[in-house]
Amino acid sequence: MRGWILLLILARLVNLSMTQPTNSLTWLSYLRNRAYSHGYGRSHNGNYASLRNEDEPSVLDCPLECDCPPAYPKAMYCNNRKLQHVPFVPSHIKYVYLQNNQITGITNGVFDNAPNLTWIIMHANKLTSDKIGDKVFAKLPNLQRLFLQNNNLSRVPQDLPHSLRDLHLNHNNISVVPLNSFHGMSNLTALYLQANAIEDLGNALKGLLSLTVLDLRGNRLKMIPQSLPPKLSQLYLEYNYISSIPADFLSQRPDLRFVRLSHNQLTNGGIPANAFNVSTLVELDLSFNKLERIPTISTSLENLYLQANKIKEFSVSSFCRVVDTNNYSNLRVLRLEANEITPRDIPNEAVLCLRLATNIDL
Repeated sequence: MRGWILLLILARLVNLSMTQPTNSLTWLSYLRNRAYSHGYGRSHNGNYASLRNEDEPSVLDCPLECDCPPAYPKAMYCNNRKLQHVPFVPSHIKYVYLQNNQITGITNGVFDNAPNLTWIIMHANKLTSDKIGDKVFAKLPNLQRLFLQNNNLSRVPQDLPHSLRDLHLNHNNISVVPLNSFHGMSNLTALYLQANAIEDLGNALKGLLSLTVLDLRGNRLKMIPQSLPPKLSQLYLEYNYISSIPADFLSQRPDLRFVRLSHNQLTNGGIPANAFNVSTLVELDLSFNKLERIPTISTSLENLYLQANKIKEFSVSSFCRVVDTNNYSNLRVLRLEANEITPRDIPNEAVLCLRLATNIDL
């Protein structure tokens, strides 16, 4: 009987302890236990040691609103947390994920404690340009990827580090890009500016000596940007208001392989005679424009998209200057649907000229 009474008393005490509000000592105990469960706080001989090991960062460095998994000791995950500010970033962090929050601004100095930051991922927030400090990114000499798309930016952030390789500013409200916006960024290889309100880039792209991918879809451009980078390989200009192109815009850029100009205002009068007759080009998209004739292209082109224009004739000379067994086009895909021609309009010599084609849509 006495044993049952002792058990009841012990159960009562446990129940009371469970209902007590959590105090600071309980919280500190929880933190210590969490650190210990991840392997921190125990020495090699099994005795307790300091929570901070000199060779590995402690989980206690991680902001409470974020997650710093031991499996990825250089990463800090703060995404999808309804945050309204940028948390403290520990010095050992290289990759910080802050996307899908409600952050409206970034103050100067917020990243200064982590000079080794390599990636900052902040897309899908509520950032505005007037709430981003002018020196926010200036002290990050190792930053390579910066994702700021799907925000409310009205201009390119100032003093971007020259180490950047991948910059996402798409789906914002940028309308003007000053000349010095990308000054000194000779390491940048990919620039995404689509879905903004840019009317003219002027010479803002000058100096981007390593840029290979440029995305300007869905802006308000009326002409091909000036001073396109020399190593450009992919150029996306769909959904703009471009009505003409310079005669040498392809010939001056031998690395340019993919050009997309669909959904613009191009007419045959705005395309110089041999503007697309460049042997380095692999894919050309001129669909959804106002062309009435097939432009002259190089025999090395492999994919040509001309659907939804006003083309009225199929001119073999656009593809092959000479038609015989030794001269033919390398074209594989040709799309001409939604124009004013039918299969009956294709001349017989097209069979020799386009002998490598695997897909021709009319």
